[in-house]
Amino acid sequence: MDKNKIKKYGKEISIILLGNIFMGIAYSKWMVPNEIINGGVTSISMILNKVLSVPLLYLSNGLTLLLLITCYIFLGKDNFSKSIFGSLFYITLFSLFYSLPFSLHVNTVVDLILACIFIGMGYYCCIIVNASTVGVDVIALIMHKKNNNINIAKTISKINMVVLFVGLIVYGVKSIIIGMIFTSIYSRILDYFLKVNPLKVSKSI
Repeated sequence: MDKNKIKKYGKEISIILLGNIFMGIAYSKWMVPNEIINGGVTSISMILNKVLSVPLLYLSNGLTLLLLITCYIFLGKDNFSKSIFGSLFYITLFSLFYSLPFSLHVNTVVDLILACIFIGMGYYCCIIVNASTVGVDVIALIMHKKNNNINIAKTISKINMVVLFVGLIVYGVKSIIIGMIFTSIYSRILDYFLKVNPLKVSKSI
């Protein structure tokens, strides 16, 4: 690997790290404390935590590792190698921010808006450099790889809605309504960013 490729790879890893900082903060300090279910891996873990009483961090990290294996099988070595960094960054940063004794809570509305922006940016940072967040985006990226006409952001949103429906039984109507609003807003933010730079995304998948 020549110097230019090493420099390019290092830049991409830095972008993945930045994306996971956004997501680690959003999920640990806004989503989990407000019990907002949005359909992602952390939300699935929250649902299972309520049902199984297994520690949240164990569930979140376990599901992340399972999706990482899926990423390797279906999305190829390049995506997998970068997604390893993404998964390690997310596991580490979510665990760190979740464990640290400080709060960023303002109120539900402000927290929701900030979480939408941070998570939309987080997904974008990973997808744009041909990596996944090792979340439900893995499924959307696999579908997009099979058919370029499939919209990544909208597919993530649909998967999230399925999880939200299951979460309705555990968390009740209020959390799910907030989660649906959240999913709609952040998927639009992600879709906007991907439309601004569609060529890189299409080349990278």
